[in-house]
Amino acid sequence: MDTVLLRAFVTVAESQGFSAAGKVLHRTQSAISLQIKRLEDQMGQSLFERTSRSVLLTAHGEQLLPYARHMLKLEDEARELLGNRRRGELIRFATSEEQASAYLPNLLPRYAQRFPDTRLELNCDISANVVNQFQEGLLDVVLSIRHLPTQSGQLLGWEPMVWVVAEHCRLEDWQTIPLALNPEGCVFRAHALSALGRAEQPWEIHYSSQSPTGINLPVQAGLAMTVKTPRSVPAGCRIVGQAEGLPALGQVEIEMHCRPGHTSEALEAFCEELERIITQNDDVSVPEVNEVVSG
Repeated sequence: MDTVLLRAFVTVAESQGFSAAGKVLHRTQSAISLQIKRLEDQMGQSLFERTSRSVLLTAHGEQLLPYARHMLKLEDEARELLGNRRRGELIRFATSEEQASAYLPNLLPRYAQRFPDTRLELNCDISANVVNQFQEGLLDVVLSIRHLPTQSGQLLGWEPMVWVVAEHCRLEDWQTIPLALNPEGCVFRAHALSALGRAEQPWEIHYSSQSPTGINLPVQAGLAMTVKTPRSVPAGCRIVGQAEGLPALGQVEIEMHCRPGHTSEALEAFCEELERIITQNDDVSVPEVNEVVSG
C-alpha cells in the first residue's frame, strides 16, 4: 500500500479538510483530493463523507485510520533507524523520452557536480500523463509540453513543430499520407491532424506508439511521416518544408512544474539548472523578461 496516499489520508482525517491537509503537506487541494480518490479506488471503499461544511470519516475510513497511522509510524521508525546510512534527497522527476534525451545529457553531469548525494528518480511518459502524476503529488518536478493551462506550469519557451520523413522519401509517391503518431491525447497528434484537415490533404494513421522508438522506426524506413521538434529529428530523416506542400504546424509550449511550498536547496537548484539548459537551446524561443510565464 502506498504510504504517500496513506499520509494524505491521515492528514485529511486529522485536519478535517482537504485544503488544510494541502497546507500541511505543501500540496494543492486538488492534488490531495486525487490522492484520496486513488486510495479509495485501491481500497474499493469510500473513506470520507464530504459536505459543504465538513469532511468526516466513513465507517471504513475509521477502520483504516489506526492501521494507516501504524504503517506510517513504522515507516518513520525505519527511516530513523537507517538514518546513519546517510542518503541524499530524492527528487522525483518526469518528462518525455525525447526531452530526456535532449536535455538530461547536459543537465545531469553539471547538477551532480553541485549535489553529488542527491538521488534522481526518472520517469518517462507522454506529457499529459506526467502532469497528471504531478497534480496527484507523485512527482516533484515535471518538464512537459503544455496541453492545457494549469496553476503550476511555468512557461520556459516555445519550440517549432516540423514534419519529418526519411531522407529518401518523396511526398509525391503518397496519394494518402501515412502517419506515425502518438496515441490520442498528444498535442503533436492534434496539431498534425488539424493542419492536414484544414489543408484538405488525405491522411491515414498507420503506426501509433507512446514510445519515440515505435514512431521513429517506420519513419526511418520510409513507411510514414511524423511530427517532431527540430531537436528530435531521428537519424536518416529530414524536415519537410512548406515548399513541398505541407501546412505549417505552429509551435508548442515547454513548461516546468515544480513542487509547491517549501522546497529544498537541491530541488531549487535542479529546477534552475533545468531551466538554464532549456533556455540555452537554439531551437527554443524564450519569453521576454517581463512576460507572464505562469499557467
